[in-house]
Amino acid sequence: MAKLILTLDGSYLNEYTLTHLKTTIGRKSSNDIHLDNLAISGEHAVILKQGNDFFVEDLNSTNGTRINNTVVKKQQLNNEDVIELGRFHLAFLEHEASAAAFEKTMMVHPEAFSTKPYQPHTNSTSVAQASSPRQSSRPSAISNVLSDDNDQVQPALVGKIQVLNGTSSGRELVLNKALTTLGKTGVQVAVITKRPNGYFITHVEGKVLPVVNGVSTGVQAHALVDHDVIELAGVKMEFYLSHA
Repeated sequence: MAKLILTLDGSYLNEYTLTHLKTTIGRKSSNDIHLDNLAISGEHAVILKQGNDFFVEDLNSTNGTRINNTVVKKQQLNNEDVIELGRFHLAFLEHEASAAAFEKTMMVHPEAFSTKPYQPHTNSTSVAQASSPRQSSRPSAISNVLSDDNDQVQPALVGKIQVLNGTSSGRELVLNKALTTLGKTGVQVAVITKRPNGYFITHVEGKVLPVVNGVSTGVQAHALVDHDVIELAGVKMEFYLSHA
């Protein structure tokens, strides 16, 4: 079943399963997806289901509708397209398309991973060390959740994750999107959001919450620190920062 994941400035807000032929979006409370913001028109846009395909159509809104940063009037949605309405983003996920990819690599975009063998990064601790709590390099639990500290990620650094186990061990993914979905559909799904002050992981689906360095992240957005080890849907991944 297809769904939309709603974020605001990179923060996870909600998700909507697209079960109807018509899903309305707008500022009026009567909309299926209610976005109470002055930048959003009363009846801003609509998602239309036609057979197995989904389309987004702008309803002559004041500020327009974008898909992947391009203004559109009406356009078919592809897996992981991002609908942009002001500062709100709606990521479109087709579960059938995603599920096949999850079975192979547990990632939404297996083709985006490089295939070089895993090697510990020169400035990192070992995997065993990374899996245990840090004494000095990690912020306190309080500041680590929904933190606005600007020093968590240097602007010049780009986040990456590398798979540490399973058949995809050693593969890497560059976190260059505002929102990257990870996990296994129907089991456990999370999103990593890229913000000006760092990278954050947020639980989306499943009874079990993501684990970072052996500790549950909780339901709130959880800030990631260089060389954190993430466990999600049976896959262990290392998050790290790189200049390239």
